[in-house]
Amino acid sequence: MAVEGHEALHMKALIIQKAGLPVTPNIELVQDHPKPEPGPGEVLVKTEASALNRLDIWVGAGMPGAEEFPRISGSDGCGRIEAVGDGVDDAWIGKRVMMNAAKPAADNPYPDRAPALPDLHMIGEFEQGCHAEYFVGPATQVLDIGELDPIEAAAYGLTHLTAWRMMLTRASLKAGQWVLIPGIGGGLALAALNIAGHLGCRTIVTSRHQWKLDRAIELGAQHTILDTGENWSKQVREITGKRGVDVCVESVGGAIHDSVLKSLARGGVMVTCGTTAGFEAKTNLQRIFWHQLTIIGSTMGDMDEFRQAVSLFQSGSLRPTIDRVFTPEQGHEAWGRLEAGEQFGKIVLDWT
Repeated sequence: MAVEGHEALHMKALIIQKAGLPVTPNIELVQDHPKPEPGPGEVLVKTEASALNRLDIWVGAGMPGAEEFPRISGSDGCGRIEAVGDGVDDAWIGKRVMMNAAKPAADNPYPDRAPALPDLHMIGEFEQGCHAEYFVGPATQVLDIGELDPIEAAAYGLTHLTAWRMMLTRASLKAGQWVLIPGIGGGLALAALNIAGHLGCRTIVTSRHQWKLDRAIELGAQHTILDTGENWSKQVREITGKRGVDVCVESVGGAIHDSVLKSLARGGVMVTCGTTAGFEAKTNLQRIFWHQLTIIGSTMGDMDEFRQAVSLFQSGSLRPTIDRVFTPEQGHEAWGRLEAGEQFGKIVLDWT
């Protein structure tokens, strides 16, 4: 049942006032946004930390299905449960939780194919997100994390879930395989490096910035390639003894597509979850069938995958890379840093 005692009817929230790029000028911190109430099966979380993702930019741009503004984005949140809705055990109250924002859609047209093809409805995309003093979500989508650091918890969630599904569920990555991670520095790429290292894979990362490559080496990347805008597949071949990589964890898209295909070993897999450099790419179909390559799409992940990924955070085996922590009052700076691509790791908002 809902719990009394959370009398405040309003909350502080970072609002995207209207659609458009850049998103940063449209961010406004408001002090009197209506505080949400947990519905049946839901929990109300008092936010301790929320983290930015590329999805915050897509939502701010006015992506299809999310055209109504003003709106609150944010798909990574951590905090303590303050109240519960009908049907939720009161024992949840007071627990610190992480939320998997990728909740199953109620009208999944492929129920017989889940979890191979989950139909997901994103909190922070199609409904109010985590960049506020409070957020709500289904009780089935949260995990009790005890007294783990909320800043790290918010930074860990969505990127490590997405990378976990890409690498383990979709690409069936195994220890000792070669993994290529283009665009190191973003949260997803760093999560992929984190997981690849934990699995004992051999890693190659690329970036347009030498300082990001240097940081990646410190985090365990074994080989680096400076992306100058030219095709870098020959460098990948040299590193791997002309063999190529088994798996490419791809979230860049656009102009690097040809470099990625030419970097794959025979039977190699490109698994993609994003297109930060552009949606369009030219594909050499002959290379795909002649080299028996596999191109796989992947997005977010289900609760089983979330538990598996988070268990490594809970055990201390994996930790996120945090770029910078901002206050809600510094929302413009946080979004601006993300849009400029200046970050190395996750950008986090501290709501305490």
